[in-house]
Amino acid sequence: MYKYLLFFCLSLSIACKKEQNKLLKITNGISLELAQFRKQQVSDVVYNLNFSIPLKKEDPIPSELKINLNLTNAENDLILDFNEKTNRLKSIQVNKINTPIIHTMEHIIIDKDLLKSGENTIDINFDAGELSLNRNKEYLYTLLVPDRASTLFPCFDQPNIKAHYNLTIIAPKDWKVLCGAFEKQQLEKGDFIEHQFKQTDKMSTYLFSFVAGKFNENNTNPGAFNMRFLFRESDSTKIKESLAAIFNTHQNSLEFLEEYTQYKFPFQKMDFASLPPFQYGGMEHTGAIQYRESSLFLDENATQTRKLNRAKLIAHETSHMWFGNLVTMRWFNDVWMKEVFANFMADKIMNPVFPEINHDLGFMMSHYPSAYSEDRTKGSNPIRQQLDNLKNAGSLYGRIIYNKAPIMMRQLELLLGKENFQKGTQQYIATYANDNADWNDLVTIFDDLSPKDIKQWSKVWVNSPSRPIISDSISYNDGKISTFNIHQKAEDKSNNTWEQSFAIGLVYKDEIKTIHVDVNKHTNTINEAIGLPIPKEIIYNYNGLGYGIFPLNTTDIHLIKNDVARGHSYINLYENMLHGNITPLNTFNLFLKGIQSEKNELIVNYLSRGINAIFWKFLPKEQHHKLLNTTESTVFKLLQKKLPKNIKKTLFNLYCNLAYNETGKENLFRLWNKTLVIDNLTLNETDLIKLATKLSIYKHAKSEEINKQQLENIKNKDKKERFLWLLPTLSNNEKLRDDFMLSLKEAKNREKESWVEAALASIHHPLRQKSSFKHLKLCLDLLEEIQLTGDIFFPKNWLTSSLGNYTSKEANEIVQEFLNKNKNYNPILLKKLLIVVDDIDRSQHKIKL
Repeated sequence: MYKYLLFFCLSLSIACKKEQNKLLKITNGISLELAQFRKQQVSDVVYNLNFSIPLKKEDPIPSELKINLNLTNAENDLILDFNEKTNRLKSIQVNKINTPIIHTMEHIIIDKDLLKSGENTIDINFDAGELSLNRNKEYLYTLLVPDRASTLFPCFDQPNIKAHYNLTIIAPKDWKVLCGAFEKQQLEKGDFIEHQFKQTDKMSTYLFSFVAGKFNENNTNPGAFNMRFLFRESDSTKIKESLAAIFNTHQNSLEFLEEYTQYKFPFQKMDFASLPPFQYGGMEHTGAIQYRESSLFLDENATQTRKLNRAKLIAHETSHMWFGNLVTMRWFNDVWMKEVFANFMADKIMNPVFPEINHDLGFMMSHYPSAYSEDRTKGSNPIRQQLDNLKNAGSLYGRIIYNKAPIMMRQLELLLGKENFQKGTQQYIATYANDNADWNDLVTIFDDLSPKDIKQWSKVWVNSPSRPIISDSISYNDGKISTFNIHQKAEDKSNNTWEQSFAIGLVYKDEIKTIHVDVNKHTNTINEAIGLPIPKEIIYNYNGLGYGIFPLNTTDIHLIKNDVARGHSYINLYENMLHGNITPLNTFNLFLKGIQSEKNELIVNYLSRGINAIFWKFLPKEQHHKLLNTTESTVFKLLQKKLPKNIKKTLFNLYCNLAYNETGKENLFRLWNKTLVIDNLTLNETDLIKLATKLSIYKHAKSEEINKQQLENIKNKDKKERFLWLLPTLSNNEKLRDDFMLSLKEAKNREKESWVEAALASIHHPLRQKSSFKHLKLCLDLLEEIQLTGDIFFPKNWLTSSLGNYTSKEANEIVQEFLNKNKNYNPILLKKLLIVVDDIDRSQHKIKL
């Protein structure tokens, strides 16, 4: 159903200022058409918000809103967004005149007869929407990206109508409150305190936020200004180990970005809060960044990888202050721009923060496997996608924008040169500060700085999906290379070619000759190689810069001395396995051989993930059972060796994921009850919870006793609540697990999304798939509802945690049946589904067993 309203729309042409009649179609969500119209109609918006938080979680939150705004003219109705039930709206006044409430299709309609050109005020009394107000017994927090502000309060919920906010929150006396502005005063009101805040900086609606509840607090000035940190972590060791690193990484990131962009920190403050069940790693709310608590608080035994990930997460969110918050995309089809810059800058920032880390290796290991996991699939999408309505904006997020886009940006920097890339970035920030821009604006800047055709380059890298498959044709004469050609073709069978740079390592007895090549055509001649002696071996993408599938190198990867070349060779080996060029068994054996001698933590971590994935997904059953005892024994022996703590922790996690034979179960049990102590391996509360979980799934004889004792042992009350909630999924009683799975049909039981993902992973573990298989149809049928009720990453994570654990013929049949019955399925959700089921598809049709 559609509602049509008559509007007079200003012509966008400068030459023609005459107004034209136009029918504006009003639909659910915020359409591009509506957003473009409102951008011409509305300016100078200020939201004055008052939320009164009651003591009881189940009670509504009475709220008041006064909007100050300017209208270009008063000849059109005004459309506000409010994606909630009409009964939450109590009263509306327009310019102090009471008006009937007209609320339809997620919008409030303000009659044009009540409006005037210039300044207007709209007063609304309402109960706050609950969908994005994450309420817990002792705290709550808002998370309003991409279009969820309108599920909390009436607003213009589009990124290019930036506004100021004046916030007042009445909260229980023992609660702390954090938002995007400084607190100016507190007033006691019985059992409550009224927190009045100063006006915020200018920001888009998705960047507005507040956190309120019972929190620990730390205030520190790490160099630039005082930063306030709210957290619920209670482990004194983790707090002691983590606080200084958290504050210092924010400061280091801030200093780097000011220097790189030549633009001072643009906002009044940069405080942050950590939340136990937070949906993402972090969210860059202006003045009040939110993080997942487990990502920030690490103990003294944390691996370098985890420390690096924490630092990169903080650098990523800090980068958003410039890229996203200061300069914001015009429309959410360019949401990837803020993410690629944040990721790209985070990688740059890590050089001074972690000087001992091989950052080229870190970049490759962080981005390439993740980007490939989506770009190799039928669900792959371009970095820049089309978006007709903001209700679909959440589905644009994924590994393409978070992981492929930084690879693209690094290639773009190579093409432009670092100096021109930085110069263009600075020009972009200076030109569009406190405003909005799109990718074409940035491309135009870069194009003017380069003799290359950056616009054409962007068509393949940014506006097209997929990756190249690289091959070679080499001939030899008299012991020397006489011709050396590199070919590329698109994996998606398009005619695209990627212009990119990478290196080739020619291996000789006493040296490795490195040749840097630039490819931009289907066939590229490498003149530098002609006349060189015949190499013993050729290692493609030796410097890890190239993107795609390269010719296979399977011999003695573990002997390659260069970390980047060795790491890429393992990544390329796995991709070739999925492409059908080498069997899973051979790949598994090469990975297992590699992990026994590997000393680099980043590569050990990748090998560990690869071993786990191949073991559970791609080995035929007869090979799987034959390899179980050998693999368990090999990894356990590695745990006994003298190895650094970080390597030991990675191996411990691998062992937990594989050791389900009798010997393994006994070892895991002894680790859990602390009768087995492994040198240089310290297990924290999270590790012990993981052990209890695995012992349940592996059907240890004492699993019920273990879970009962583990629940008693958990000191952190948030972790205790989570473990208690997950207990039915750990039970060996199939009916209990079934009942829990069916309970997820109710949206209220899916509110803590990270908990739900953990529950699904337990229920659908490969060892339980005979009993959980019957729920796959439910998982698929709920997907559209999950997109409507969940946050941006939840639809794919829902699929990954359930369907993503299967590779069987029966699972493939369920998927095909679903696709056949839903020919006109939501195209964005369809892409998510095709990404997740890619392993199922390959195991049935492409992988050479």
